[in-house]
Amino acid sequence: MRRLLAVALGALVLWSCSPGGRGPELQIISPHWQGIQAEFGPAFERHWREKTGNDIRVVWRDMGGTADNLRYIKSEFAKRPEGIGIDLFFGGGLDPYRQLKDLGLLASCEISAEILDAIPPDLGGVPLYDPDGTWYGTAMSGFGIIYNRQMLSRISVDEPLTWQDMADPAYFTWVGSGDPRHSGTVHMMYEIILQAYGWERGWEVITALAANTRNVVSNAGDIPLSVSAGHIAAGTAIDFYAWTQIEQVGADRVGFVLPDGLTVINPDSVAVLKGAPDPDAARAFVEFVLSKEGQKLWYLEAGAEGGPARNSLLRMPLRIDLYEDYADLSPVKMNPFAQQEGFTYDSDLGTARFNVLNDLIGAIIVDCHDDLVRAWSAAVRAGRTEEVLPQLAVPPVTEDELTELGIAGIGDPIARNEKIAEWVRFARDKYRRLSR
Repeated sequence: MRRLLAVALGALVLWSCSPGGRGPELQIISPHWQGIQAEFGPAFERHWREKTGNDIRVVWRDMGGTADNLRYIKSEFAKRPEGIGIDLFFGGGLDPYRQLKDLGLLASCEISAEILDAIPPDLGGVPLYDPDGTWYGTAMSGFGIIYNRQMLSRISVDEPLTWQDMADPAYFTWVGSGDPRHSGTVHMMYEIILQAYGWERGWEVITALAANTRNVVSNAGDIPLSVSAGHIAAGTAIDFYAWTQIEQVGADRVGFVLPDGLTVINPDSVAVLKGAPDPDAARAFVEFVLSKEGQKLWYLEAGAEGGPARNSLLRMPLRIDLYEDYADLSPVKMNPFAQQEGFTYDSDLGTARFNVLNDLIGAIIVDCHDDLVRAWSAAVRAGRTEEVLPQLAVPPVTEDELTELGIAGIGDPIARNEKIAEWVRFARDKYRRLSR
C-alpha cells in the first residue's frame, strides 16, 4: 500500500510540474530499473517532439516485478476487458508476453520492414518477436552466475562454471537466489535448469541450490549486490546486473559466467496492450526502441555519442548491425549471435507452465525454505548429501502433470490455494522426515 501511495504521489508531482498542465501521456507498465526508465523516457520524448512537433510525457508504472506486473495487467483486464488505461508493457522477458497474447490482451503492432529486417526471427530456438506482431524483443539477456572471487577463496571452492556447482554442499549458506513469484529473472533461471538438466536431475540441482541459499529475495537485482558486497559467494544473475557490478568494483573482485551449454539468451520484450489509450504513440515507442537510435541506448556506454546520458545499460541489442558497427565502442563484449549453441530451449513449454511452476517452486522451495535448509544441514553434517538429495528433491507432481495443470489451469482461486497448500504439506512432511 505504501508503494502504491508513493507511486500515486509521484505521478501527482510530475503532473503539477509539467508545462501547460497534464498534456499527452504514454503510460508504460514496466519492471525495468530506474536507469532504463531514465534513459528511454526522455529519449523517446525528444524523438516524438522531433517527429511530430508535439510534446508527450512518458509515465512509468511498476507493481514490483515482472510477475507482479503480469498479475496486475490480468486482474485489471478482468475488470475492464476493453482496456486498462495503459499503453505498453515493457520488459520482463518472453513468457509473460506469449501468455498475454494467448489471453487476447495484446494489440497487433505492425512495424516497418526496414526495422524488422535487422532482427533475426529467433536465436537458439527462442523467438525474438511474434510473427503476428503482438510483441517484440527489445534487448537480450543472458542468465548465469555471478561470484565473488575473494569469498570463494575464503570458503575454499573453485569458481562456479555450472548451475550444479552452486548445488555443492561446500556452498552451504553462501548462495543467493530469489522468489520466482515476484521475479521473472528468477523464474527463468529455474525453468532453464529444469530444461537443461531434465526433470529429475533439474529438481536435484534446484533443491540443493535453494538449500544452499542464505536468504530468498523478491528482487533479482539484490543478488548481484550481495555478491559484490561479499555477503554471499555466488548467486543467480542476469547478465546486465552482473556487468554493472563488475564495472563498479572491478573484474578482479567479481566474475560472471554463462554456464556453457546450460543456459539460454532470452529477449526482453515490449508490447502494445489491448485498448491502448494512444496506439499511435505506443507503436512509435516500439519502433523507437527497435531503431538504431533506441538500440544504441542499450549498447553504448553513458556519455558516448548517441548513447545513454547517465546510465550505462549494458544490454545486448537485437539488431545485428549494431554488433558490426559499434562493437569497438561498446562496453558489452558479448555477441549473442556468435555464441556457441547449447541445449534447445522449449519456449512453448516454458510459457505453458509459467504460472503453475511459480506456484510449485513458491510452495515447496520458498515457503518451506527453513525446513529445507534444516534437512540439508543435517545431511551436510552427516556427510550424506548424495544419498539424501534424490529423496529431498522429489516434487509432488510429475512433469506431465505440471504441464497439464499449466495448460488447463488449476481453476478458481479456492482450488488453486488448496493445491498450493497440498504442495506445502507434502514438502514440509518430506523435509522434516529427512532432517531427523
